Amino acid sequence: MSDRHPAFMPLIFVGGLIFGFGLAFSHMARPEVVLDFLQFEDFGLLFVMFGAAIVSGIAFAVMPRLRDSAPLTGDAYGRRLKSFDRNVLFGGAIFGVGWGLSGICPGAAYASLGIGNVTILWALAGMFLGAYLQGYWRSRSQARDTTAAGAD
Repeated sequence: MSDRHPAFMPLIFVGGLIFGFGLAFSHMARPEVVLDFLQFEDFGLLFVMFGAAIVSGIAFAVMPRLRDSAPLTGDAYGRRLKSFDRNVLFGGAIFGVGWGLSGICPGAAYASLGIGNVTILWALAGMFLGAYLQGYWRSRSQARDTTAAGAD
């Protein structure tokens, strides 16, 4: 989030509440539902994902044409292309294993807290630890690359 538009903070908060309510209302914040999907027993999550993909696709196609200046954050609209490399593959594998073990993804984990699933705190702790370790690893890699480039 950007600090350039603090007036939009309540709007962002309300958007998060609506998102969390939608996850809880559709029962997608329950790990059992997610695990049933991953075991090919319940395909309700697939419809939720398709719905999100359709809404996102429309937003990515329409939003840059509606506002010439920028979205709420003040940054310009644009595509961020990321090459497919071993880091993307490794990170995706870790995310998938964590999703399968906990039965929940990050957004739904927070919504799950809202419906009283206190044991999800273990999964959230793992997510925070993983994010910290990734940041630490990346900063060390960048420092090593900078040092190696300076030695040339």
